[in-house]
Amino acid sequence: MLVVVAPDKFKGSLTGAQVAAAIEAGVRAAMPEARTLAVPVADGGEGTLAAAVPCGFELHHVTVAGPTGQPVRAAFGLKGEVAIVEMAEASGLDLLPGGTPDALGATSFGTGELIAAALDAGATGIILGVGGSACTDGGAGMLQGLGARLLDAQGNELARGGGALASLARVDLGSLDPRIATTSFTLAADVENPLTGSNGAAFVFAPQKGASPEQVRELDAALGRWARVLGQGLDSERIDVLAASPGAGAAGGVGFAALAVLGATRRRGIDVVLELTGLEAALEGAVAVFTGEGSLDAQSLEGKTPVGVAQLAAAHGIPVYAICGRNQLSTEQATAAGFTAVRSLLELEEDVARCMSEGGSLVQRAATQLTAEFLATHAASA
Repeated sequence: MLVVVAPDKFKGSLTGAQVAAAIEAGVRAAMPEARTLAVPVADGGEGTLAAAVPCGFELHHVTVAGPTGQPVRAAFGLKGEVAIVEMAEASGLDLLPGGTPDALGATSFGTGELIAAALDAGATGIILGVGGSACTDGGAGMLQGLGARLLDAQGNELARGGGALASLARVDLGSLDPRIATTSFTLAADVENPLTGSNGAAFVFAPQKGASPEQVRELDAALGRWARVLGQGLDSERIDVLAASPGAGAAGGVGFAALAVLGATRRRGIDVVLELTGLEAALEGAVAVFTGEGSLDAQSLEGKTPVGVAQLAAAHGIPVYAICGRNQLSTEQATAAGFTAVRSLLELEEDVARCMSEGGSLVQRAATQLTAEFLATHAASA
Protein backbone atom coordinates (compact mmCIF):
# COMPACT_ATOMS: atom_id res chain seq x y z
CA MET A 1 0.00 0.00 0.00
CA LEU A 2 1.27 3.44 -0.94
CA VAL A 3 1.31 6.21 1.66
CA VAL A 4 2.24 9.71 0.45
CA VAL A 5 4.00 11.95 2.98
CA ALA A 6 3.70 15.67 2.20
CA PRO A 7 4.46 17.89 5.21
CA ASP A 8 5.78 21.41 5.65
CA LYS A 9 8.55 22.32 8.08
CA PHE A 10 8.11 22.61 11.86
CA LYS A 11 9.72 26.05 12.12
CA GLY A 12 12.55 26.17 14.63
CA SER A 13 12.54 22.41 15.02
CA LEU A 14 12.50 20.34 11.82
CA THR A 15 12.81 20.93 8.08
CA GLY A 16 10.14 19.58 5.78
CA ALA A 17 12.47 16.76 4.74
CA GLN A 18 13.14 15.85 8.37
CA VAL A 19 9.43 15.81 9.17
CA ALA A 20 8.80 13.60 6.14
CA ALA A 21 11.54 11.15 7.17
CA ALA A 22 10.12 10.89 10.70
CA ILE A 23 6.60 10.28 9.40
CA GLU A 24 7.86 7.63 6.98
CA ALA A 25 9.60 5.82 9.83
CA GLY A 26 6.46 6.01 11.96
CA VAL A 27 4.24 4.69 9.16
CA ARG A 28 6.53 1.74 8.50
CA ALA A 29 6.70 0.91 12.22
CA ALA A 30 2.96 0.28 12.22
CA MET A 31 2.70 -0.97 8.64
CA PRO A 32 5.97 -2.62 7.54
CA GLU A 33 4.54 -3.58 4.17
CA ALA A 34 3.75 0.05 3.30
CA ARG A 35 5.50 1.82 0.48
CA THR A 36 6.04 5.49 1.33
CA LEU A 37 6.68 8.39 -1.00
CA ALA A 38 7.98 11.64 0.53
CA VAL A 39 7.04 14.92 -1.16
CA PRO A 40 7.96 17.74 1.25
CA VAL A 41 5.99 20.86 0.39
CA ALA A 42 5.57 24.46 1.53
CA ASP A 43 3.07 27.28 1.26
CA GLY A 44 5.07 29.59 -0.99
CA GLY A 45 7.04 31.23 1.81
CA GLU A 46 9.95 29.83 3.78
CA GLY A 47 10.74 26.29 2.73
CA THR A 48 9.57 26.69 -0.86
CA LEU A 49 13.12 26.53 -2.21
CA ALA A 50 13.89 23.39 -0.21
CA ALA A 51 10.71 21.76 -1.52
CA ALA A 52 11.67 22.60 -5.10
CA VAL A 53 15.18 21.13 -5.06
CA PRO A 54 14.05 17.47 -5.20
CA CYS A 55 11.94 18.45 -8.21
CA GLY A 56 14.94 19.34 -10.34
CA PHE A 57 15.69 22.92 -9.29
CA GLU A 58 19.42 23.55 -8.95
CA LEU A 59 20.61 25.84 -6.18
CA HIS A 60 22.69 28.89 -7.11
CA HIS A 61 24.38 30.79 -4.28
CA VAL A 62 25.19 34.51 -4.34
CA THR A 63 26.08 37.19 -1.81
CA VAL A 64 23.46 39.91 -1.38
CA ALA A 65 22.55 42.60 1.12
CA GLY A 66 20.72 41.23 4.13
CA PRO A 67 17.77 42.99 5.79
CA THR A 68 20.09 45.48 7.56
CA GLY A 69 22.50 45.83 4.63
CA GLN A 70 25.12 43.40 5.91
CA PRO A 71 26.18 40.82 3.30
CA VAL A 72 24.48 37.42 3.49
CA ARG A 73 24.85 34.26 1.45
CA ALA A 74 21.56 33.50 -0.29
CA ALA A 75 20.33 30.97 -2.82
CA PHE A 76 17.79 30.78 -5.60
CA GLY A 77 16.64 27.75 -7.54
CA LEU A 78 16.81 27.35 -11.31
CA LYS A 79 15.26 24.74 -13.57
CA GLY A 80 15.52 25.56 -17.24
CA GLU A 81 14.45 29.19 -17.50
CA VAL A 82 12.28 29.18 -14.36
CA ALA A 83 13.75 30.48 -11.11
CA ILE A 84 12.46 30.35 -7.57
CA VAL A 85 13.41 33.32 -5.43
CA GLU A 86 12.53 32.91 -1.77
CA MET A 87 12.45 36.28 -0.06
CA ALA A 88 13.44 34.88 3.32
CA GLU A 89 16.79 33.85 1.80
CA ALA A 90 17.80 37.49 1.42
CA SER A 91 15.49 39.59 3.57
CA GLY A 92 14.23 37.22 6.24
CA LEU A 93 13.74 37.73 9.95
CA ASP A 94 16.19 34.93 10.63
CA LEU A 95 18.94 36.98 8.97
CA LEU A 96 18.76 39.93 11.38
CA PRO A 97 22.17 40.33 13.04
CA GLY A 98 21.84 39.04 16.57
CA GLY A 99 18.13 38.66 15.97
CA THR A 100 17.69 42.37 16.67
CA PRO A 101 14.77 43.82 14.67
CA ASP A 102 15.07 47.04 12.67
CA ALA A 103 11.46 47.94 12.06
CA LEU A 104 12.12 51.23 10.25
CA GLY A 105 15.41 50.42 8.54
CA ALA A 106 15.05 46.80 7.40
CA THR A 107 15.06 46.50 3.62
CA SER A 108 14.09 44.11 0.84
CA PHE A 109 17.08 45.30 -1.23
CA GLY A 110 18.72 41.87 -1.17
CA THR A 111 15.61 40.29 -2.65
CA GLY A 112 16.00 42.57 -5.65
CA GLU A 113 19.64 41.53 -5.93
CA LEU A 114 18.61 37.87 -5.77
CA ILE A 115 16.11 38.44 -8.61
CA ALA A 116 18.86 40.12 -10.63
CA ALA A 117 21.14 37.12 -10.03
CA ALA A 118 18.40 34.81 -11.31
CA LEU A 119 18.08 36.94 -14.43
CA ASP A 120 21.85 36.76 -14.88
CA ALA A 121 21.55 32.97 -14.76
CA GLY A 122 19.09 33.01 -17.66
CA ALA A 123 15.71 33.01 -15.93
CA THR A 124 12.79 34.35 -17.96
CA GLY A 125 10.15 33.29 -15.43
CA ILE A 126 10.50 33.98 -11.72
CA ILE A 127 8.40 32.63 -8.87
CA LEU A 128 8.74 35.03 -5.96
CA GLY A 129 7.94 33.27 -2.70
CA VAL A 130 7.29 35.77 0.06
CA GLY A 131 7.00 35.26 3.79
CA GLY A 132 9.14 35.54 6.90
CA SER A 133 10.44 38.97 5.88
CA ALA A 134 12.12 41.36 8.30
CA CYS A 135 11.05 44.54 6.49
CA THR A 136 8.06 46.79 5.98
CA ASP A 137 9.29 48.80 3.01
CA GLY A 138 6.56 48.17 0.44
CA GLY A 139 9.04 46.39 -1.80
CA ALA A 140 10.84 49.69 -2.39
CA GLY A 141 14.14 48.08 -1.42
CA MET A 142 13.52 45.21 -3.83
CA LEU A 143 13.12 47.73 -6.66
CA GLN A 144 16.23 49.60 -5.51
CA GLY A 145 18.09 46.30 -5.74
CA LEU A 146 16.88 46.08 -9.33
CA GLY A 147 18.12 49.54 -10.23
CA ALA A 148 15.26 51.90 -9.30
CA ARG A 149 16.17 55.23 -7.68
CA LEU A 150 14.14 56.67 -4.82
CA LEU A 151 14.75 60.40 -4.31
CA ASP A 152 13.83 63.02 -1.74
CA ALA A 153 12.77 66.61 -2.52
CA GLN A 154 16.42 67.65 -2.95
CA GLY A 155 17.11 64.85 -5.41
CA ASN A 156 19.13 62.81 -2.95
CA GLU A 157 18.91 59.01 -2.83
CA LEU A 158 16.78 57.80 0.05
CA ALA A 159 18.19 55.54 2.68
CA ARG A 160 16.85 52.00 2.60
CA GLY A 161 13.97 50.86 4.77
CA GLY A 162 10.32 51.63 5.22
CA GLY A 163 10.86 54.59 7.52
CA ALA A 164 12.79 56.52 4.87
CA LEU A 165 9.79 56.43 2.52
CA ALA A 166 8.29 59.26 4.56
CA SER A 167 10.71 61.57 2.71
CA LEU A 168 10.07 60.17 -0.75
CA ALA A 169 9.44 62.79 -3.46
CA ARG A 170 10.18 60.97 -6.72
CA VAL A 171 10.65 57.45 -8.04
CA ASP A 172 12.96 57.01 -11.03
CA LEU A 173 12.32 53.70 -12.77
CA GLY A 174 14.38 54.62 -15.79
CA SER A 175 17.35 52.63 -14.55
CA LEU A 176 15.28 49.59 -13.58
CA ASP A 177 16.72 46.35 -14.95
CA PRO A 178 15.34 46.23 -18.54
CA ARG A 179 15.04 42.44 -18.43
CA ILE A 180 12.06 42.81 -16.12
CA ALA A 181 9.93 43.83 -19.10
CA THR A 182 10.45 40.43 -20.72
CA THR A 183 10.25 38.33 -17.56
CA SER A 184 7.08 36.78 -16.19
CA PHE A 185 6.69 37.00 -12.42
CA THR A 186 4.48 34.92 -10.16
CA LEU A 187 3.84 36.24 -6.66
CA ALA A 188 3.33 33.25 -4.36
CA ALA A 189 1.45 34.82 -1.47
CA ASP A 190 -1.38 33.69 0.73
CA VAL A 191 -2.16 36.80 2.77
CA GLU A 192 -5.15 38.87 1.72
CA ASN A 193 -4.03 42.13 3.31
CA PRO A 194 -3.86 45.41 1.35
CA LEU A 195 -0.83 47.69 1.50
CA THR A 196 -2.09 50.23 4.04
CA GLY A 197 -4.79 50.83 6.62
CA SER A 198 -5.88 48.98 9.73
CA ASN A 199 -5.61 45.64 7.90
CA GLY A 200 -2.48 46.60 5.98
CA ALA A 201 1.15 45.54 6.06
CA ALA A 202 2.24 47.86 8.88
CA PHE A 203 -0.64 47.45 11.31
CA VAL A 204 -0.94 43.68 10.93
CA PHE A 205 2.64 42.50 10.42
CA ALA A 206 5.10 45.21 11.54
CA PRO A 207 4.60 44.48 15.27
CA GLN A 208 5.93 40.98 14.58
CA LYS A 209 9.04 42.66 13.17
CA GLY A 210 9.70 44.75 16.26
CA ALA A 211 7.70 47.88 15.47
CA SER A 212 6.27 49.90 18.35
CA PRO A 213 2.73 51.32 18.03
CA GLU A 214 4.22 54.69 17.04
CA GLN A 215 6.48 53.04 14.45
CA VAL A 216 3.51 51.11 13.05
CA ARG A 217 1.69 54.40 12.40
CA GLU A 218 4.85 55.89 10.90
CA LEU A 219 5.33 52.92 8.58
CA ASP A 220 1.71 52.91 7.48
CA ALA A 221 1.94 56.59 6.54
CA ALA A 222 5.24 55.99 4.74
CA LEU A 223 3.73 53.12 2.72
CA GLY A 224 0.84 55.38 1.75
CA ARG A 225 3.30 57.99 0.52
CA TRP A 226 5.23 55.28 -1.38
CA ALA A 227 2.09 54.29 -3.28
CA ARG A 228 1.09 57.90 -4.03
CA VAL A 229 4.51 58.94 -5.31
CA LEU A 230 4.94 55.77 -7.34
CA GLY A 231 1.55 56.41 -8.90
CA GLN A 232 2.61 59.88 -10.05
CA GLY A 233 5.04 58.39 -12.53
CA LEU A 234 2.79 55.53 -13.57
CA ASP A 235 -0.99 55.16 -13.69
CA SER A 236 -2.20 56.58 -10.37
CA GLU A 237 -5.64 54.97 -10.59
CA ARG A 238 -4.12 51.57 -11.34
CA ILE A 239 -1.63 51.96 -8.50
CA ASP A 240 -4.43 52.88 -6.07
CA VAL A 241 -6.34 49.76 -7.07
CA LEU A 242 -3.28 47.56 -6.66
CA ALA A 243 -2.42 49.08 -3.27
CA ALA A 244 -5.89 48.17 -2.05
CA SER A 245 -5.89 44.71 -3.61
CA PRO A 246 -5.55 41.46 -1.63
CA GLY A 247 -1.92 40.44 -1.31
CA ALA A 248 -0.45 43.93 -1.70
CA GLY A 249 0.47 43.86 1.98
CA ALA A 250 2.30 40.54 1.72
CA ALA A 251 5.84 40.50 3.15
CA GLY A 252 5.78 44.09 4.37
CA GLY A 253 4.32 45.34 1.11
CA VAL A 254 6.66 43.54 -1.28
CA GLY A 255 3.48 42.12 -2.81
CA PHE A 256 2.51 45.66 -3.85
CA ALA A 257 5.78 46.35 -5.65
CA ALA A 258 5.69 42.96 -7.34
CA LEU A 259 2.18 43.60 -8.64
CA ALA A 260 2.64 47.27 -9.52
CA VAL A 261 6.11 47.32 -11.08
CA LEU A 262 7.15 43.75 -11.84
CA GLY A 263 3.74 42.96 -13.34
CA ALA A 264 3.44 39.83 -11.21
CA THR A 265 0.46 37.51 -11.19
CA ARG A 266 -0.58 36.54 -7.69
CA ARG A 267 -1.30 32.89 -6.90
CA ARG A 268 -1.86 30.97 -3.69
CA GLY A 269 1.53 29.83 -2.51
CA ILE A 270 0.41 26.31 -1.75
CA ASP A 271 -1.03 25.95 -5.28
CA VAL A 272 2.29 27.01 -6.79
CA VAL A 273 4.25 24.55 -4.66
CA LEU A 274 1.87 21.64 -5.21
CA GLU A 275 2.21 22.23 -8.93
CA LEU A 276 6.02 22.41 -8.74
CA THR A 277 6.32 19.23 -6.69
CA GLY A 278 3.86 17.24 -8.80
CA LEU A 279 2.00 16.08 -5.70
CA GLU A 280 -1.22 15.35 -7.57
CA ALA A 281 0.51 12.82 -9.81
CA ALA A 282 2.20 11.30 -6.75
CA LEU A 283 -1.21 10.59 -5.21
CA GLU A 284 -2.09 8.00 -7.83
CA GLY A 285 -2.66 4.70 -6.07
CA ALA A 286 -2.19 6.13 -2.57
CA VAL A 287 -4.32 4.76 0.27
CA ALA A 288 -3.48 7.59 2.70
CA VAL A 289 -1.71 10.93 2.87
CA PHE A 290 0.20 12.34 5.84
CA THR A 291 0.85 16.06 6.13
CA GLY A 292 1.63 18.58 8.84
CA GLU A 293 3.23 21.79 10.05
CA GLY A 294 4.29 23.36 13.32
CA SER A 295 0.91 24.85 14.18
CA LEU A 296 -2.57 24.06 12.94
CA ASP A 297 -4.69 27.14 13.62
CA ALA A 298 -7.01 29.64 12.00
CA GLN A 299 -4.26 30.84 9.67
CA SER A 300 -3.87 27.28 8.38
CA LEU A 301 -7.41 27.45 7.05
CA GLU A 302 -6.44 30.38 4.80
CA GLY A 303 -4.27 28.27 2.53
CA LYS A 304 -1.37 26.90 4.55
CA THR A 305 0.32 23.68 3.51
CA PRO A 306 -1.68 21.00 5.35
CA VAL A 307 -5.04 22.35 4.23
CA GLY A 308 -3.86 22.67 0.64
CA VAL A 309 -2.65 19.07 0.73
CA ALA A 310 -5.91 17.93 2.34
CA GLN A 311 -8.00 19.67 -0.33
CA LEU A 312 -6.01 18.04 -3.11
CA ALA A 313 -6.18 14.59 -1.52
CA ALA A 314 -9.91 14.94 -0.79
CA ALA A 315 -10.52 15.57 -4.48
CA HIS A 316 -9.09 12.09 -5.05
CA GLY A 317 -11.00 10.50 -2.16
CA ILE A 318 -7.85 9.80 -0.12
CA PRO A 319 -7.91 10.11 3.70
CA VAL A 320 -5.52 12.69 5.14
CA TYR A 321 -3.77 12.54 8.51
CA ALA A 322 -2.15 15.66 9.96
CA ILE A 323 0.65 15.90 12.51
CA CYS A 324 1.46 19.24 14.10
CA GLY A 325 3.30 20.75 17.03
CA ARG A 326 0.12 22.25 18.40
CA ASN A 327 -3.48 22.02 17.25
CA GLN A 328 -5.81 24.95 17.76
CA LEU A 329 -8.54 23.72 15.40
CA SER A 330 -11.78 22.31 16.72
CA THR A 331 -12.82 18.86 15.60
CA GLU A 332 -15.40 20.46 13.35
CA GLN A 333 -12.83 22.79 11.77
CA ALA A 334 -10.37 19.96 11.20
CA THR A 335 -13.03 17.80 9.57
CA ALA A 336 -14.25 20.66 7.40
CA ALA A 337 -10.64 21.29 6.30
CA GLY A 338 -10.43 17.70 5.06
CA PHE A 339 -8.50 15.95 7.83
CA THR A 340 -9.44 12.41 8.80
CA ALA A 341 -7.51 12.78 12.05
CA VAL A 342 -5.06 15.21 13.66
CA ARG A 343 -2.37 14.45 16.22
CA SER A 344 -0.32 17.18 17.93
CA LEU A 345 3.03 16.66 19.60
CA LEU A 346 1.66 18.37 22.71
CA GLU A 347 -0.68 15.41 23.09
CA LEU A 348 2.41 13.23 23.46
CA GLU A 349 4.64 15.63 25.37
CA GLU A 350 3.37 18.57 27.44
CA ASP A 351 6.74 20.34 27.58
CA VAL A 352 6.97 22.69 24.59
CA ALA A 353 10.76 22.82 24.78
CA ARG A 354 10.97 19.04 24.54
CA CYS A 355 8.52 19.06 21.65
CA MET A 356 10.94 21.35 19.84
CA SER A 357 14.14 19.50 20.77
CA GLU A 358 12.72 15.99 20.34
CA GLY A 359 10.44 16.78 17.42
CA GLY A 360 11.68 13.98 15.18
CA SER A 361 10.99 11.14 17.60
CA LEU A 362 7.63 12.64 18.60
CA VAL A 363 6.55 13.03 14.96
CA GLN A 364 7.49 9.40 14.41
CA ARG A 365 5.37 8.30 17.40
CA ALA A 366 2.41 10.36 16.19
CA ALA A 367 2.70 8.84 12.72
CA THR A 368 2.74 5.33 14.16
CA GLN A 369 -0.40 6.04 16.17
CA LEU A 370 -2.23 7.57 13.22
CA THR A 371 -1.20 4.68 10.97
CA ALA A 372 -2.69 2.27 13.49
CA GLU A 373 -5.92 4.30 13.35
CA PHE A 374 -5.86 4.12 9.57
CA LEU A 375 -5.32 0.34 9.61
CA ALA A 376 -8.22 -0.12 12.02
CA THR A 377 -10.52 1.98 9.88
CA HIS A 378 -9.28 0.33 6.69
CA ALA A 379 -9.89 -3.14 8.08
CA ALA A 380 -13.35 -2.20 9.30
CA SER A 381 -14.36 -0.74 5.94
CA ALA A 382 -12.90 -3.73 4.11
